[in-house]
Amino acid sequence: MFQLDAYKLKWIAIIGMTINHVVFAWEAILPLPLMFVLYPFGGLTFPILAYFVVEGYRHTSNLAKYMLRLLIFGVISMPFHILVFGGGLGLNILFTIILSLFLLMLYDKINKVLFWLIFVVLNVIMLLFAFDWFIIGPIVVMLYHIIRNENARRIVPPIVMGVLSLGLSLFGIWGMSMMQAVPGMEADAAALEASFGSMELMMSSTTFIIGCFAAALLLKGFNGERGKRMKWLFYISYPLHLIVLSGVALALGLIDLSAFGI
Repeated sequence: MFQLDAYKLKWIAIIGMTINHVVFAWEAILPLPLMFVLYPFGGLTFPILAYFVVEGYRHTSNLAKYMLRLLIFGVISMPFHILVFGGGLGLNILFTIILSLFLLMLYDKINKVLFWLIFVVLNVIMLLFAFDWFIIGPIVVMLYHIIRNENARRIVPPIVMGVLSLGLSLFGIWGMSMMQAVPGMEADAAALEASFGSMELMMSSTTFIIGCFAAALLLKGFNGERGKRMKWLFYISYPLHLIVLSGVALALGLIDLSAFGI
């Protein structure tokens, strides 16, 4: 069995994220078969990232400082996040991680009945404000924290994410197909497309589950070692890759600037 340290896994997550986001930024010029090839790489990213978010939560000496760093880079990334994903997708993944960390803290400190009530309320808020991976993100993070068996902990959350994302994709495809088929529903179909992407993007998103299953295998091969230090690598690479992708898309005339009132 191959062995990977945290440094290598985080690089895999960053590369997978970048490849996946190429689909969103350059969708207009990518053929559908290529979108099907590129999209699964995104499934590597959040399961690996969420695993190390929970590890960071467990080992950090200053949770508030950890969350503040995420907030700063989340705010810096927002304009470029909007350029890449369009106005339909709201707050970026760093905001999802911040709220997930907050939920981890509550889980460890308050009554469990009260916690799950707050969990539901916060997930509704995340859905309303269109956080990236909204409900699915916190579920995956909580699973990494709650599951005690280490083998199951590395395998189950990525599989759960893959299954949930596939269900969401199929629901979106079904919903858009129904709206397009019913006279008078064209405006609703257009609104759904603005929020979740084109039919081609939804179709390619069904392959996300492949990356999630691959992430489970990679995490199973994690040797528990940190490897090279890379404290700032993800913080910097997240806005940087969005800047590059959106810059190229702007140069090619692929981005609608209406989200900025232009």
